Amino acid sequence: MHQRAYEGQCTAEEDRHTLAESPVRDPRPTVFALALGTFAIGTGEFGSNGIIQLFASDLGVSIPVATHAITAYALGVVIGSPAITLLAARVNRRALLLGLIALFLLGNSLSALASNIELLVVFRFVAGSVQGAFFGAGAVVAAYMYGPGKGGKAFATVMGGLTVATIFGSPLGTFIGQSAGWRAMYWVVVVIGLLAGAALVAWLPRTDDLRGGSVAAELGALRRRNVWLMGAVAALGISSIFAVYTFIGPFVTDAALQDASLIPIALAVFGLGMAVGNHLGGRVADQHANRGLTWGYGGVLALLVLIGVAGGNLAILLPCLFGVGATMMFAIPTIQVRLTGFAPGAPTLMGALNLAALNLANSLGAIGGAITLEAGWGTLSTVWAGFALTTAGLLLYLVTVARVKPAPVHA
Repeated sequence: MHQRAYEGQCTAEEDRHTLAESPVRDPRPTVFALALGTFAIGTGEFGSNGIIQLFASDLGVSIPVATHAITAYALGVVIGSPAITLLAARVNRRALLLGLIALFLLGNSLSALASNIELLVVFRFVAGSVQGAFFGAGAVVAAYMYGPGKGGKAFATVMGGLTVATIFGSPLGTFIGQSAGWRAMYWVVVVIGLLAGAALVAWLPRTDDLRGGSVAAELGALRRRNVWLMGAVAALGISSIFAVYTFIGPFVTDAALQDASLIPIALAVFGLGMAVGNHLGGRVADQHANRGLTWGYGGVLALLVLIGVAGGNLAILLPCLFGVGATMMFAIPTIQVRLTGFAPGAPTLMGALNLAALNLANSLGAIGGAITLEAGWGTLSTVWAGFALTTAGLLLYLVTVARVKPAPVHA
């Protein structure tokens, strides 16, 4: 009864998000600006991993200490993004996105100027706090531009910038960091962010249809059991992508016995798979409630077994890396659509929570893989940690919320 009463209170807010349609005929400039923003964010995130040895040496700290900057970024996504989303609940999504890109520029500029590891940790947290809120608000704007019934396509479009960053942005940022110093990598990210900001100023629509909602509606979404269950499904299930991605280097050199020069190629293959899966997954998410997640999780489980058994063969490893990236990204738009369906009055917060779950998955996958390696089970054993976590996520979904019908997501 309490749940129904609360949902009744949110009806007006949900109707506004559901019925709003864009009067603009061509959504491409706007969604390009949003994707450019997520490309900048992804380049800063993934590029940091590629320069960790450089800033560790320059700042006079060990690699384990330097990883605190990477962890701080993830904490910014998990903690900072939902907090910003709640604090800015009433802010028009255009103004919110412009404010977020400004904060992104500040965080990365200060990162480039950091004189010690303590300051770098703080500034990476600031930069990370933008990510989830930007994806959430960007998905709302993209859905508004595409029109009703395109929530999955909208989120996949916004995520597209992040997948492209794994293919081009991260390797480019790493190369620049190695050639011109780690600080140069962050300045390049700032330049890309400035271009994204200019595009957002030019192409984000000015309309009251994108005005914010009440803080109560956003907070009320956190009282819904199915929202937390979907968050757990995402954090557990997607962790396998990081139980693979984190260890691609050792897979290539130690398991497949190939030269380290092939590692960038393997990373690019994985990124291409992510881009393909994200594109297809967005379309499926708008048409089917469960297929994107069940097919995606099921597909990745089969591929993990194949890598675990025969991943020492490069001819098998590379196609499987493409497949893991594709099948897991195939599931993510469905997760977003289902989350927003369970809390239609808080679409921006649901986007932030989805990104928070992805960052938790990052930690779970890396930790699970490290445990199997430390146990002495071999280089490819990390995939079995991912297999266990994704299996748990899939079972949790099937047992709890797979049959629950959320509200349709239109914007």
